[in-house]
Amino acid sequence: MSEIATIYKISIIALTLFCSASGSGCPVLECWFVQEKPGHGGGFSVPMSQEKSLMFIRTEAYSEETMSELHPPADISPSRIYYVTDPAGTFCTAALNPPKGSVNKPKCEINPFMPHASMVRWTSALTDSAQSPVYLQADWFSVAAQGLDEQLTLSNIMRATSASKEPKVILSVSSKTPVVRSRLGEQVLLDCGFWVDPSSPVHGSGFSVEWRYQFRGEGRLVLAYDGKNDRFAETSETGADIDITGLYETGNASLILEESQVRHSGTYICTVYLPHLLAQVAVDLEIVEPPSLSIYPSPLPLLVPGQVLLIQCEASGFAPHTLDLGWEFTGADGKSRSLGQGGVTGHRQASDGTFSQSSRLELDSSKLGLGRGGDITCVAKHDGGTRRATAALNVIGVSAPSIEDSMAMVAVALVLYGMIKFLSWTFSSSDSSDTDKKEK
Repeated sequence: MSEIATIYKISIIALTLFCSASGSGCPVLECWFVQEKPGHGGGFSVPMSQEKSLMFIRTEAYSEETMSELHPPADISPSRIYYVTDPAGTFCTAALNPPKGSVNKPKCEINPFMPHASMVRWTSALTDSAQSPVYLQADWFSVAAQGLDEQLTLSNIMRATSASKEPKVILSVSSKTPVVRSRLGEQVLLDCGFWVDPSSPVHGSGFSVEWRYQFRGEGRLVLAYDGKNDRFAETSETGADIDITGLYETGNASLILEESQVRHSGTYICTVYLPHLLAQVAVDLEIVEPPSLSIYPSPLPLLVPGQVLLIQCEASGFAPHTLDLGWEFTGADGKSRSLGQGGVTGHRQASDGTFSQSSRLELDSSKLGLGRGGDITCVAKHDGGTRRATAALNVIGVSAPSIEDSMAMVAVALVLYGMIKFLSWTFSSSDSSDTDKKEK
């Protein structure tokens, strides 16, 4: 009996721990609730209001008991406290759940959302019926969240019965790579995934995926897929694709760029459409290519004291255009010093979008103190890394002896000193012998 009682106690403890862990890892997310101020019409400049809000998040539905255990802060209005059910745990990631007491916190914004039919042609099949489903008659919210250290960007659509503060996540679109850096010519994967609540009437009603590019006010359609009719929209973009199998099986809507080019740098917006619903996330792509360096003339000619030699460093094939060029001199003693930036030219852009830039430097041995020569190095500091190019410089006709010459002179002096001492000792010995013979 005692063994049965022990097993029973262990089972109770395990069950308690499981229940307390239910929903663990889900954050209590502080957000701003942003909406238009009431009483203002439309226009280009619509005044907005923002209020502090809080979301308690669980993967299972709330009960009166679980809600009573929560203690919202007093500085947040009860009307802005939300008890969110997130069946897939889309909010329940480390990127949105920093350690307790952490200064850095994720960013979060809640907005009222109005379901509507999309106007783009590759989504028209989703809303063939002109009638609005009864399911849409509820309170809808969109939540945009950004995780810590650029680990996650998330956009969720939530539905709550009217006047309820217990919304449920219906559609979630997210990216684990909000910022991507790539070298030229590499294949690039821009992550985007989506999830739809299986219990929702919109599940299984079709979907569409769209990737759009934006950069400095200009945009273009990269890829659009009509999932209901299984067809791609025609675009002018080449070398862009998605994994159709992964799209249907796991909601993987990631964009694949076969060969990255400079023109691909910019912001990519992944949008997932459901009947009357949509959510989107943005991914920033930066193509970073370090420069190739060359020093001219090559090799450097001999430099005579008093002569001025003009040399040039050419940096080419780099992106983005920000670059810091400079020169260094390393003497025979191994010590390096800066020779400045020289005369830096403006940027020139090639047909592939990469940039080139030059720096010219006047070498005057009498002014720069180049001694008998050394190594001239062109240094380029770029976002893609620091690059160096080195050329040997020889100065002839310099009166000051080098270290090697000084060492040779010391060696010769020591040899001469030894020879003199040896001859002096020899002659002294010979004179002493002659004197002794005469005395005898």
